[in-house]
Amino acid sequence: MNDIKYLIDVIHGAFRDNEYPGDDYLLGSKGGTEPMEEIEPFVGLDDWTTVDPILLDMHYAAQNFFSEAGLRFFLPAYLIADLNEELQTADPPFTLVHGFCDLSVERQVGSHVFMRKAGKNAFVNPRRYGGMTFFDYARYRLSIFIREEAQAIVTYLEYKQENDPDGLSGEEIESALNSFWLERAADAPTAESIAAHLLEDGEYLSAISSQIDGSS
Repeated sequence: MNDIKYLIDVIHGAFRDNEYPGDDYLLGSKGGTEPMEEIEPFVGLDDWTTVDPILLDMHYAAQNFFSEAGLRFFLPAYLIADLNEELQTADPPFTLVHGFCDLSVERQVGSHVFMRKAGKNAFVNPRRYGGMTFFDYARYRLSIFIREEAQAIVTYLEYKQENDPDGLSGEEIESALNSFWLERAADAPTAESIAAHLLEDGEYLSAISSQIDGSS
């Protein structure tokens, strides 16, 4: 129990300063009606610490349909609900490890056996994304997390690896850690560097705006 409390505190500390992206910036996928149906209940929920775990569980697929900003904002709610054993269907670890491990399964259709690939080297959708693999997509989508957040995610995944033998296989978590998360936790931009960048950007835009106003 102490380990869980410590980990929840770590997650809170890493994600506490994240700002709500705004109602218009939660949806990341526009294919069909399901994405909006999954995302709509989250519109207006600008404090992730108050989101009901029942809502998270009912809309487990929202993790796939959030924009990157939406995923970054609501992920800690899923992680903490999982640690508190309040989820029956939602599977936050899958969101964090899918695409880093090669998977394949044989499917027999009539007399022919097909080898179906999934995971790391499988194509996302060649008609829309060309040569993008799930590994490429996972690295892109999960690069939203800054160093402190990635460190909290590493701690969470390591806890799941050690204490959830009936969940995801150790191989999938291990591959995700070694292929992405450990590096991200060590080298990603920090909260301080992001804040400095935003401050510098604000000063630059203010200076440009003043110059334009002065010349008009």
